[in-house]
Amino acid sequence: MEIFALALLGLVQGLCEFLPVSSSGHLVLLSNLFGMDNSLFVSILLHVATLLSIIVVFKKDIWHIIKHPFSKESIDICIATFPTCLIVIVLMPIINTSFEGTFLPFAFLISSFFLGVSEFVYKKREKFSSTSYFSTKTVITMGVAQGLAVFPGISRSGTTICAGLLQGGEKKEVAKFSFLMSVPIIILSMIMEIGEIIINKQTISINILGTILAFIIAFVVGLLSIKMMINFTSKINFKYFIAYLLLISLVSFFIV
Repeated sequence: MEIFALALLGLVQGLCEFLPVSSSGHLVLLSNLFGMDNSLFVSILLHVATLLSIIVVFKKDIWHIIKHPFSKESIDICIATFPTCLIVIVLMPIINTSFEGTFLPFAFLISSFFLGVSEFVYKKREKFSSTSYFSTKTVITMGVAQGLAVFPGISRSGTTICAGLLQGGEKKEVAKFSFLMSVPIIILSMIMEIGEIIINKQTISINILGTILAFIIAFVVGLLSIKMMINFTSKINFKYFIAYLLLISLVSFFIV
């Protein structure tokens, strides 16, 4: 049963981390549904798995950023990361409480609302104007959106992509930047989680086979979901995700 639960966590992490439905929200929901404990160590490993997915898909872009630390791409990522970190630091007490799940149904609703508004506005803009641009204002807005999406149930990828589209960004460029800007945040969150384990002197007890399986599943499914999300974003067709988020919001009212 433990191996099955870990495999399920890997599937959810890999699929929901990059699709606009919130991986953290689903993990909180599953924890409440099956009475599973949230293992920080397992969380770290699953974050590493999805981070590797990003590195594999965007290896050329990431290598370019590493080789050219003062390029526009590198500076944009730094600019986006700053408001994200600032918001997380300010809201940390509320964020910790939100993982109990009370806010979860409303967070799923907020995600569906963001998707609906961005799809409507983008298609209306596309109808009257084909002009698109990716400005510093777009970068900052996406960074703020990423900070607010730290709450479980509010999708990081969905919120940041919606923010970029609403600011006039081009579809594929916004989607790619959304994934690239998540790299430093995932790394910083892993450092925080490792620090919490060390500070609290937590004992790590895991099912090795189940954890390895969860890692592999999260990595492989992460690769597929990144490509899937880029495809959905290029078409600006979020209606299925909107319907799903409305349904999962209703379901979560009865679980959390």
